[in-house]
Amino acid sequence: MDSFEWLNGYDPRFGLHQVDFDNPNRPRTPKRSAVYYAEIIRNNGIPLPKEDGFLYGEFPKNFWWSVATAAYQIEGGWRADGKGLSIWDQFSHTPLKISNDDTGDVACDSYHKIEADVEMLKSLKVSHYRFSISWSRVLPDGTTRYINEMGLNYYERLIDALLAANIMPQVTLYHWDLPLALQNVGGWENDTIVQRFKEYAELLFQRLGDKVKFWITFNEPYNTAYCGYGVGTAAPGISIRPGRAPYVVGHNLIKAHAEAWHLYNETYRAKQGGLISITINSDWAEPRNPYNQEDIDAARQYFLLGWFAHPIYKNGDYNEVMKTRIRDRSLAQGLSQSRLPEFTESEKQRIKGTYDYFGLNHYTTVLTYKINYPLNHFMVKYTLLDITDRSWLNSGSIWLKVTPFGFRKLLRWIKEEYNNPPIYVTENGVSERGDLDFNDTWRMHYYRSYVNEALKAVVLDGVDLRGYTAWTLMDNFEWAVGFDEKFGFYHVNFTDPELRRHPKASARYYAQIINCNGHLFPNAAKPLFLFTFL
Repeated sequence: MDSFEWLNGYDPRFGLHQVDFDNPNRPRTPKRSAVYYAEIIRNNGIPLPKEDGFLYGEFPKNFWWSVATAAYQIEGGWRADGKGLSIWDQFSHTPLKISNDDTGDVACDSYHKIEADVEMLKSLKVSHYRFSISWSRVLPDGTTRYINEMGLNYYERLIDALLAANIMPQVTLYHWDLPLALQNVGGWENDTIVQRFKEYAELLFQRLGDKVKFWITFNEPYNTAYCGYGVGTAAPGISIRPGRAPYVVGHNLIKAHAEAWHLYNETYRAKQGGLISITINSDWAEPRNPYNQEDIDAARQYFLLGWFAHPIYKNGDYNEVMKTRIRDRSLAQGLSQSRLPEFTESEKQRIKGTYDYFGLNHYTTVLTYKINYPLNHFMVKYTLLDITDRSWLNSGSIWLKVTPFGFRKLLRWIKEEYNNPPIYVTENGVSERGDLDFNDTWRMHYYRSYVNEALKAVVLDGVDLRGYTAWTLMDNFEWAVGFDEKFGFYHVNFTDPELRRHPKASARYYAQIINCNGHLFPNAAKPLFLFTFL
């Protein structure tokens, strides 16, 4: 209760109960805090809000469970059997670009280990496997002037092995590894790339389409545009500031996606009966202060996802907020026009609705807020920044904090913003660094939490989620960080000439999630936290 607080007398009040010191009887009156503390005692702690509790249930029947890889990260065989060079071959051979100067020259050597990879997939009990095709392995100079049949045969053999194991292939046409020959003539900044990509896609539809029923045109176009042609932290490593390149690249990626979609829709869909769309990556943007309108506005303006989703899933054009912000910043930098190109009316109609599903890569959440700057030549009055909460669990990647709540919020937002499209999560996972620990309890915790948030999105929010893909099958070449960060269910011993694969505890745990169709109970997970592979 409020009482005599030493030198400060009766001014500070610490009590759960108010004491009326003006009344000779000193009556005590409970404050709201007294009621709250009584509830804490009654519950023996603070119960989780209903939305934060664990949901016991399972995913719809015929839900797809998958795991993903990418060509440059696992295949190796960088000059094998006539393969051409890609921008990642060049980038990884450039000193100081990759941690430890690692390369994907050999990586996991999946080019020579189809049988071993399929055995891992069978152990995981996945229904699907997402992998990408190396454009330069199939078309060494990026064009159809010469088709490398040996390179194409590798993918034919992989697909046949998957189907024999009753695992359906999910094929990504482009996962960042552009043929170097095309980059030498401008890469994604050159408008002719749209036609080159369409020709490449047609070859794969013709040769593989009878067996592949799920196509992804592009993986994470944001990273291709921003990291590859904006800040230069990924191949081809272009960084010119302030520059128009990222927006030109994004523009051409959207047009190339639309052309591939129309080609499949009009020429191959009736016979082959597959699905085709794009995979977009996004964090969830949470306002730093949910009661501050500027922070709320900042979260809404975090157009990591909307840059590509709005034209394809909405109206064929960029979001008005994005157009306004980039135009204002461009003019403030002294430019005569916006750095963001404009679509013609016919292009908008061509782009709008070019999807069969929404492909989503998601890993983490950020807190957003607006920061004010003085208006000068380089920036407008404000810009948006994102940070993380210090209480969030870390991972092996500085950018990846364990924040399951954002997964459900993002899925629900996509449902509401884009008219409830069918969604396939095409990547979700967590990394580690340092000494190997086969008993990767943190990874099991991550999957248990994130998969359950996805289940809530389906059961409680009505999200049309049809499949979930974990990243990744095995430890591999993680782009600019080389082999330092590991996301795999399987450890790969890179010091072993045979590159043997060994399962971590999370491999068995993910297999259990799949076996139960996401229907997990606490006692079902418990023994696995003590499980160690020998």
